[in-house]
Amino acid sequence: MCADMLSEALLCFGASSTSMDEEDAFENSDKIFINTIFPEGEDVNMCISHASNSIGMKEIPDYEVKMGEQYNWIKKTQESFHPVEVTEGIWVVPEWRTPPNIWATNIILNPGLAFGTGEHPTTKMCLLLLHSLIRGGELVLDYGTGSGVLAIAALKFGAALSVGIDIDPQAITSARQNAALNNMTPDKMQLHLVSGKSCPPLMDAKTCGVVEEQKSNGMGVISGREKYDVVIANILLNPLLDLADDIVSHAKHGAIIGLSGILSQQLPYIVERYSPSLDSISVSEMDGWVCVSGRKTRNLADS
Repeated sequence: MCADMLSEALLCFGASSTSMDEEDAFENSDKIFINTIFPEGEDVNMCISHASNSIGMKEIPDYEVKMGEQYNWIKKTQESFHPVEVTEGIWVVPEWRTPPNIWATNIILNPGLAFGTGEHPTTKMCLLLLHSLIRGGELVLDYGTGSGVLAIAALKFGAALSVGIDIDPQAITSARQNAALNNMTPDKMQLHLVSGKSCPPLMDAKTCGVVEEQKSNGMGVISGREKYDVVIANILLNPLLDLADDIVSHAKHGAIIGLSGILSQQLPYIVERYSPSLDSISVSEMDGWVCVSGRKTRNLADS
């Protein structure tokens, strides 16, 4: 499970893709090998250090860096990304592939340098949660939007407005491109680069240096406390714990808050942190990962 956590953390801190090495040559070894592709210019050492720290590893794992041509990692990433059927009638489809069912709800995606392709269990569970919650006309906040897949899905399911926030400029760029691929206009899908208390620890100041871009309809996301009908945060355990007050503060009284990016054994920490402000907490599980949801009763800071 530590390898799973590290793989997800690497994606959140700059990697474009990760994969576990399951070759027979390593059958008798107690080591797990993670192959990771980074975009050109990424600070690999910093990414690995931040990823290791974010999941509480006492030591940075041994690693080797090999340089390759840019087209190789793009090609490899594209080849590994296939259409994903989340549930019947809902697909996440790479921009460069044909939708298997043109009549389905197809979320077209080019993840670029952001996390969120629809293949990871946490993303699937969040998509299923959104599908079960959206009845039409809701305001949805995607907290840590990454590729924008959840914000886009919310609109396709019938939400009136979705807002995606992230601390990574590359994520906002990717989400904006994916919004365009799905014909989502800025009046329906707002995207904001945030900093300050919305910035998880261990992120450097350079990454968090720009506050909020793109406003439409006069609605500023950062000042929109207790505004959203659904708030969903598919990030990692430590940011979910550290930013709990901020995450909860955006939801209306009675709104649903969904939390994922959590391993099964980490569930007690999330339940303890959020139970003062959430009623009717429910948990879904997939491949060792969990998604927690509950109805807001109060702000954590008021508890």
